[in-house]
This record gives sequence, C-alpha cells and structure tokens, in this order.
Amino acid sequence: MMRTLDEITEFLRTYDGPEMRIMEVCGSHTAAIARNGIPSLLSPGIRLISGPGCPVCVTVSSYIDRLTELAMEPDTVVVSFGDLLRVKGSGRSLAETKADGGKVIVVYSPAQMLDLAAADPGRCYVFAAVGFETTAPVYALLLEEAERRGIRNIRLLTSLKTMPAVMERVCLDAGVSIGGFLAPGHVCAVTGYELFRGTAERFGVPFVVSGFTGEQLLASICRLVQLRGRGTVENLYRTVVKPEGNREAQQLIRRWFRPCDAVWRGMGNIPGSGLCLRESARDRDAGSAGLVEDRAGNGCQCASVLTGRIPPTGCPLFGAACTPQDPRGACMVSQEGACFNYFISGRKGK
Repeated sequence: MMRTLDEITEFLRTYDGPEMRIMEVCGSHTAAIARNGIPSLLSPGIRLISGPGCPVCVTVSSYIDRLTELAMEPDTVVVSFGDLLRVKGSGRSLAETKADGGKVIVVYSPAQMLDLAAADPGRCYVFAAVGFETTAPVYALLLEEAERRGIRNIRLLTSLKTMPAVMERVCLDAGVSIGGFLAPGHVCAVTGYELFRGTAERFGVPFVVSGFTGEQLLASICRLVQLRGRGTVENLYRTVVKPEGNREAQQLIRRWFRPCDAVWRGMGNIPGSGLCLRESARDRDAGSAGLVEDRAGNGCQCASVLTGRIPPTGCPLFGAACTPQDPRGACMVSQEGACFNYFISGRKGK
C-alpha cells in the first residue's frame, strides 16, 4: 500500500489500466470531493460516480406532500432541517407552503424542538425525520428526552433509509457497472463496516471506508483501484470507524425503530432498506406509513443520477433550467446532492 501523498497522487494521475468506475455512496463524500477538486487529480481511466447517499435526494414526493399537508393543519407545526425546505413534492415545497401561511420551523438540531413543543402544548410538533443510520440515533434521543420530560406533543414523520440493501440494488442494476465503492464513513461509524462484506464478496467488488479530508479520499480511491476485482472490505477511517460500530447507538436505534421496506427516489421499493417506528411508539408517528408514491415529473433526471446511470451533466436540465437558485430536483437542492456539487465546483463528467 502506498504511504505518502505524493506516491498516491502520482499513481492516480498516471493510472493507465482498465477503466475504474468508483461510486461515492455518501453525499458528504460527494461534497468533499467537489470541495477538494479531486476529479482534476485523477487519470481519465478513473471515474467517480455519485450514488444514493444524499438523504434529501432519495426522499419521494409523497413524503414532502404529507409534510406540506401537516404544515397547513391548524394545530400542527412542521420542524425540519433547512435543506429539505426547497424540495418539491408533487405540487409545492415546504418553503412555498410556509409562504402560504403554513407553520414550518427550521432548526439545526432536533433537540431544539423540545423547548418549542414544551412551551406550546396546544399544538403538535412534527419533525421531518429524514436520513440514514447516521441520524437515526439523533431522532431516537429526541424521543427519549421527550418521554423523560413528559412532552407528549412531539411526533416524527419518518423517511429513514439504511445502506446495505441499496448497495445490493446498485450492484444488481444491469445498467450500472461499478468497480468499487467509497463506503460511507459516517454510516459505518454507527453500523461498523462488516455489514458490507456480504455484498462485496457476492459481487466481487471492493468497499473502502473513507474519511472526508482530501488526503483521506485520495488514499481511499487509490486503494480501491489497487483492489479492483476483489470482493473485500477495508477500513481507512480507523480513528472513527470500528468493525463493530457504535454499539450504544445501535441499541438506541433498535429501541425505537424496526427494519422495514422503503421506497427510494428512482429505485422504487427496496425490501428491508428502511427504519420505521416500532409499534410501541405508534403514538409518536405522524402518519409515516403509505408514503410510497413519487410523482415528480418535471423532466428532472435525478433518479438516473442517484443510481449512477448518468452524471449530473447528463441531465438536459442541468445548469440551464435547473440551478441551485432555481432547482427542479432534489439533487440540486441539497448541499450533499450530486447536481448541486457538480454545479458549484464546475465538475464535468467524472
């Protein structure tokens, strides 16, 4: 294994072997790759492809529709992170709903919701619980603290996804050929990395767990190229990620959530790829069941971008009808979205 940054960058710059297509699964990796200008350091034989690791991007339109409906109910307040507000449902977005008089509050942490709800017991506060295994413990802690403080007017509308099953779906997609995966470092910090080993071995494709600095990403890309054709998992984010993950966070997730099927934008239903509130917590659910339709149909090809079929620049709307100032699809809205990061960095097709 190469040890110095100079050795790594020289190897990646001069690589002339068979084309290597690497999927950056995590939206935070996509953002870090753009921020560090990594594509410009790679040989034409190494192609980076964005994947379905942006939680806002993979959320279906019926979920947004439900949030906008709740925000217009007289005794309900929707609480959300800011990057979800401009994502359109089949009609309008939360931002447009707020402008029309809907009750929508943006927070930086779900914990801010506790004091808001405690001070306003006559209204129901619904958090837009979107995310992966990384954020699920945060939502569980919110409910734990609400129970401890006896705050009964807090609910979740969940759209929580989990990674292993969607990686299987990407590998099974006949239209997508991936030679290696940058495994999501934040997710693996919670789950551990062994859960990807079965997929790696089954499809003969390497997974490398990566951190988020430019140096860490370059080292991980280099290692994936070296491991081409080998079904194995390696961890290059050892300061944060352990084989077993964070057992306390896993226990917290199991206490409040159970595995369930989930619908992903552009990929449909993927069995066992979601987290739903347990039956014992049904009084904390704001109506998450049945939000399976994705009716967005404005010409956006976000679905093909999320599955690696095309780069963002392959969408005819990219940079013209669809920009960060006037986004048509979720991938251009979120700061972890592939289209957003391609646009702001001037990244081309790799």
